[in-house]
Amino acid sequence: MAKFTFNMPDVGEGVAEAEIVEWQVKVGDRVEEDQHLVDVMTDKATIDIESPVEGTVIEVAGEVGDTISVGAMLLVVEVEGEDSNESETQTPTPEPAAPEREPKQAPEPVAAPAPVAAQNPAPSAGGAPSEPAETAKVLASPAVRQRARDLGVDLAQVKPAEGGRLRHGDLDQFLAYNSGGGFSPAGAPRADEAIKVIGLRKRIAQNMSAAKRNIPHFTYVEECDVTELERMRTDLNSARGGKPKLTMLPLLITAFCKLIPNYPMINARYDDEANIVTRHGSIHLGMATQTDTGLMVPVIRDAQSRNLWQLATEIGRLAQAARDGSATSQELSGSTITVTSLGPLGGVATTPVINRPEVAIIGPNRIIERPMFVTGADGAERIEKRKLMNISISCDHRVVDGFDAASFIQDVKKVIETPVLLLSE
Repeated sequence: MAKFTFNMPDVGEGVAEAEIVEWQVKVGDRVEEDQHLVDVMTDKATIDIESPVEGTVIEVAGEVGDTISVGAMLLVVEVEGEDSNESETQTPTPEPAAPEREPKQAPEPVAAPAPVAAQNPAPSAGGAPSEPAETAKVLASPAVRQRARDLGVDLAQVKPAEGGRLRHGDLDQFLAYNSGGGFSPAGAPRADEAIKVIGLRKRIAQNMSAAKRNIPHFTYVEECDVTELERMRTDLNSARGGKPKLTMLPLLITAFCKLIPNYPMINARYDDEANIVTRHGSIHLGMATQTDTGLMVPVIRDAQSRNLWQLATEIGRLAQAARDGSATSQELSGSTITVTSLGPLGGVATTPVINRPEVAIIGPNRIIERPMFVTGADGAERIEKRKLMNISISCDHRVVDGFDAASFIQDVKKVIETPVLLLSE
């Protein structure tokens, strides 16, 4: 028998290292050629690493959460052949995979399809005790399996919310349902959990920490009357034909793009190491999107050149790509300013964190109805029910002055309160 040392491949784009996010095999497993071995995450995407040989795994490089350099040993496989004191090595280039498939954090309560049997169930890297046959057939990550074992839950009894693959969110729902609507019985609290921060969640933590540590944020919030804008949106949807349905977001993005050229300091990126601010002519608009794996920011390229319907189409396409894991690294990078909106969950006001190295992020909040004093054409005041929405903007105070941020949002307020201006040249 001979040993085959499989090194961490060069995945291109200047990537020097990657983080191990999920092992699909463990020491002692028999692997086939092209079998999925491990998921690793770079700054660009998550990569599925496949085996170039057939044999038995006798050594792996590290645990989930460890970082491994390109060219370093990833795992060693014992293959058939003459014994040799020198190991064979190979560093192939893998195909990039979809962004990281992490456990779902807060699944929606939708109808659950039956579990789908895994072709290659992912074993636990820790060599946990064997599972019942029914449980072993359930498609779930090693982390989910280990958590279920710790909690004494039979995964065969848990229904996946989507895709046939059980996630942490599905396990949470099962536990909530079987403990009376999410509240544990008196004297029987849910067990503490220690969850290792890895993959996309680790990247988010690092990026948010760097943004708050390095950027002196300030946030400005203004209330806007969107009654007429909402009425225009309803009218446009009623006559849209085969076009996509408009949400409020394409209308707001159109307003932002119309006014940003007057405020080039907010459509910029700041390289604080080189001390250079680049003011961008095109608006590559990042769209903060919540996914099963965490927050991702797909980018609407040249948003200033798209009409309402084109924006609606691109928003839907990019959001779906982010959520189903098909977004490319190019679609997830290069933004010059970001918009973040939680829709109905948007709250009254937000203080969003800047997507570094950008210098501004805009946060539309939830629409609420309130009585307001309105001045009629005859000059008389009366009380009407109006639709109101606060718009927040957080800026990098090293680059953007408070006056400029406030002036920009005040201009946005004028445009969206008189929505015919959105369609004017």
